[in-house]
Amino acid sequence: MTAAYFRNSALLILAAAIVASCAPQIAVVSEKPPARFQAISGTDQAIAKAIDRAQGLQRTQPLIALEAYANAARDSLHELERSSTNKEARRCYNFAVGGIFSVVRQAKLDPWTKPVQVGANNKLTLTGKRDLAKPEQNPTLYELVPTDALRYHGAYVKDDVKKDGIGAPLIAVRRLTPEKASELFAPPAIYYGVTGFAEFEGSRCILSIKDPLAAETVTVEGRGYPMAANFTGALAMTLAREKPQKLGLVRLLRPQEYASTFRVARLEPYKPNKSVVLVIHGLMDTPATWVPLINDLRSDKEIRRNYQFWFYSYPSGYPYPYSALILRQELDAIEKKFPLGRKMMLVGHSMGGCISRTLITDTGNKLWIEAFGKPPEETEMPAESKHLLEQAIILKHRPEIGRVIFMSTPHRGSDLASNWIGRIGSMLVKTPSKLITIGQTIREAATPDPAALQLKRFPNSVDTLAPNNRFVVAINKVPIAPGIPYYTILGDRGRGDTPNSSDGVVPYWSSHLDAARSEFIAPCNHSSPLNPQAIAEVHRILKLNAQSR
Repeated sequence: MTAAYFRNSALLILAAAIVASCAPQIAVVSEKPPARFQAISGTDQAIAKAIDRAQGLQRTQPLIALEAYANAARDSLHELERSSTNKEARRCYNFAVGGIFSVVRQAKLDPWTKPVQVGANNKLTLTGKRDLAKPEQNPTLYELVPTDALRYHGAYVKDDVKKDGIGAPLIAVRRLTPEKASELFAPPAIYYGVTGFAEFEGSRCILSIKDPLAAETVTVEGRGYPMAANFTGALAMTLAREKPQKLGLVRLLRPQEYASTFRVARLEPYKPNKSVVLVIHGLMDTPATWVPLINDLRSDKEIRRNYQFWFYSYPSGYPYPYSALILRQELDAIEKKFPLGRKMMLVGHSMGGCISRTLITDTGNKLWIEAFGKPPEETEMPAESKHLLEQAIILKHRPEIGRVIFMSTPHRGSDLASNWIGRIGSMLVKTPSKLITIGQTIREAATPDPAALQLKRFPNSVDTLAPNNRFVVAINKVPIAPGIPYYTILGDRGRGDTPNSSDGVVPYWSSHLDAARSEFIAPCNHSSPLNPQAIAEVHRILKLNAQSR
């Protein structure tokens, strides 16, 4: 290799590092001391005094503080019995319940497992109520963090999406072993937004948590109320604590080392009555890119009622037909545990859109014959290699997919993948060992094509985005399966020069699809999932789909 190659490679890596270091922080979360309760005109003075007393004792005498908070919550419920629309009584109740959960966390109490006697004379028993029909939502499995105890900000959580109502918004945090995460189709660390409640039976204060994405209202001591919720805090804490964005570059360059991060995972407890929106990120990216979009969508009651969000995460250095193969296997597995009640919608960005395309296409043997000149049964190659290639390029559309949104998708490739930058980037991607042998097999069995991208190794993700890649050329000769509506969202960097436009990475000629139900041109670069207008278009399509049922 030449000195120029190493110099250019070093410059590319340095540029990526500089860009990453200069990028704004996507989410920062810190804990703050509890705010002092402020009584206002209309506040019941006895309730205000009980809360003030609880706050004063919270650190030094937590069991007595719990009694004071519980008394304030109970008295607030009595006020709400007189008038369920009493906003001040509801504010007092929410503050007191938040205080109860804060003290339980601070004092490391577990009322869910064993009742806790609280108060100076142990007159009050604090206990927890579990829904035995939902073992995954067992509160003992989670750390429950009141959102009022958090500060958060950042480029991906600019909008703090909340819902007014009764209850104390919390973040339920749970860390999983790799085996458990795989079993539950969940990320290694779960952050759910939940809402906490306290109800009373004689001398018992009964705590419970509810999922605000499962219901808009809640019954508290026999009365119905709108349920309070915080939809942003859990997303912010996920980004701040787990920092998934840091995996983007390393999973591109060393995909085999991160093969364990292939996963379809749920962002919320499973609900069979809701459609799944499966979001799929692109090259050198992670599911973090979807946070602004999901945060925005959850602000809409109709979206919350009709949809639940899952993501597909994968090391983006693998060729995308292989990543699509793993996705199909993941979908087969998750269907057994969480069978879909409604059609799924895919939202794919960049290479994630290319992966989505393979799930709504019926190729038969066309791609195989295009590559090898004969059908599989007549093609001689090792059985293991043949089996993997058959899975990767003999495609059948997934019947569970109802609609697809393509965002900034290079259906016909990107010149950036085939120019000198792309070639250097491709060389920096370390080929997974299991694909090295298959690469040799393909070179020996493939029919010659002087116009195709010429490689002496198995193609990686960058190669499979080149306009002259054989897979890219071949799949674009096969139509998308009929009966599956799809939509495109493209960027033109605000120049208004379509059809000669580009988002800086993908040109219009590559992302445009003639048969799309709609095509939206956003004034943005390649990062369309972060663009407010593009997000609004996804919002529109989801609502349209919900209304058409």
